[in-house]
Amino acid sequence: MKTRAIWVLVLAIVCGTSAAIGMSHLYQAGPSTAVETVATLVAKRDVPRGSMLTAEMLESKEWPKSLLPKKAVRQVEDVVGRAAAVAIAEGDVVTEGKLASKTAGRGVAALIPSGMRAYTIQTSKAASNVAGFVMPGNRVDVLLSLHSFQNDGTGGGSTNTLLQAVEILAVDQRLDAPAENKVDPKDLQSVTLLVTPEQAALLDLGQNLGQLNLSLRNLDDKGQTKTAPATLAQLRLRHDTISKPGIEVPSNTVGATRAQRQTTTIYTLRGTQPGAVTVIE
Repeated sequence: MKTRAIWVLVLAIVCGTSAAIGMSHLYQAGPSTAVETVATLVAKRDVPRGSMLTAEMLESKEWPKSLLPKKAVRQVEDVVGRAAAVAIAEGDVVTEGKLASKTAGRGVAALIPSGMRAYTIQTSKAASNVAGFVMPGNRVDVLLSLHSFQNDGTGGGSTNTLLQAVEILAVDQRLDAPAENKVDPKDLQSVTLLVTPEQAALLDLGQNLGQLNLSLRNLDDKGQTKTAPATLAQLRLRHDTISKPGIEVPSNTVGATRAQRQTTTIYTLRGTQPGAVTVIE
């Protein structure tokens, strides 16, 4: 029994010594390295796009230095009085990219980049064609529909893609999308687009001479696509093809001109006004 007790005592001493040595090594290694942080500005509440920032909207918080976004703003005086170029969610770090420039001023003008223009389409039909799903920040193609004479090669009317991948700056007076991401088409009165000066001139001419409509794009789709105008002559040809199956239609029906099909022109005189009607055979 004595021998057994001695061995138990020896084992206890060995275990105790090992534990002491282990703790000594941990102590010498020191505590775990602390995460380095820096003070930066974050939003105390949601800040809608276009809103002017005030000191009450901001607070300073410690943020891990390794996770801090580039161009994060750290001083309140560098933010106050500037407009939010995008919506800033509560708790988000405030960065230069989310703010309009210091000299941009207030309101919608603060959101227009240098060299660009804001042009408003004053019609509810343009937006209702995409069922009210157009929101600020979306990208759209602008379609122009024109009525014309039947003898001009279009058959009396055409629709052409006037502009592509244009950003929507505002819908009515709204600079930010609603929570449900949809607006009642009946309430839509205007859509403001962010365009170049040349594009603004095209929109103005198109709005005065025809009907402007919008076609919604994927946000990541910013490419330019070659598109041929759609004409009434093409629609009539397609209608004839469906209603009269025996008619042979060339494979390149889309974009075909009258010169590619047999036509007869009937010249008319209404009073003193001459005219012409072209019949597709």
